[in-house]
Amino acid sequence: MKVAVIGATRGIGLELVRAALADGHDVTALVRDPASMPQKTPRLRLVKGSAEDAAAIAEVVSGQEVVCDTLGTRNVTGEVRLFSRTAEKLAAALQPDQLLIAVTGIGAGDSKGHGGFLYDKIFMPLVLRRMYADKDRQEEIIRNKVSRWIIVRPGFLTNRPRTGNIRAVTDLRGVKSNKISRADIAEFILAQAKAPEFVGQSPLLISSGPRK
Repeated sequence: MKVAVIGATRGIGLELVRAALADGHDVTALVRDPASMPQKTPRLRLVKGSAEDAAAIAEVVSGQEVVCDTLGTRNVTGEVRLFSRTAEKLAAALQPDQLLIAVTGIGAGDSKGHGGFLYDKIFMPLVLRRMYADKDRQEEIIRNKVSRWIIVRPGFLTNRPRTGNIRAVTDLRGVKSNKISRADIAEFILAQAKAPEFVGQSPLLISSGPRK
């Protein structure tokens, strides 16, 4: 399978690159600086460029079966437009048969109010408000302009090893998010790339059991 990863040099994106390569897939990664990519293998193709650049996105998307947008940002003080601008570029470049898997997070769309009191009432409005306003715009663009998509909303991310204890929730009634590893999120994304079960849905991913 041919998989493209945007946001590939750290976090969920890097875990996904590693998982996809280990599973035998060909990976194309969009990177601002190729030297920042720790993975080196002939099955990993690097495209240098910005996720907000239409030409770079078109190059990365071309010929791929699945495109994964795992972008993140450390900007929590200024206006954020990275996610929505990238979504617009992806919507223009993707073909109808290509699958887009995009990572947003707990607090986007109808997952608001499912993070627990401190997150929902303090951290979200005071720290993450601008970021999640753009994630909301991102999700709207994807739903309205992309033919085949899955929006993945992780819970509270950790750098723990993969556990395999993961649950994808689409009915959020009574659900509160919890901690989940980036490696587990990457495993879920790769599983959906290989055999999509949630096309046109936005599952919240949470840990379903104790760490192994």
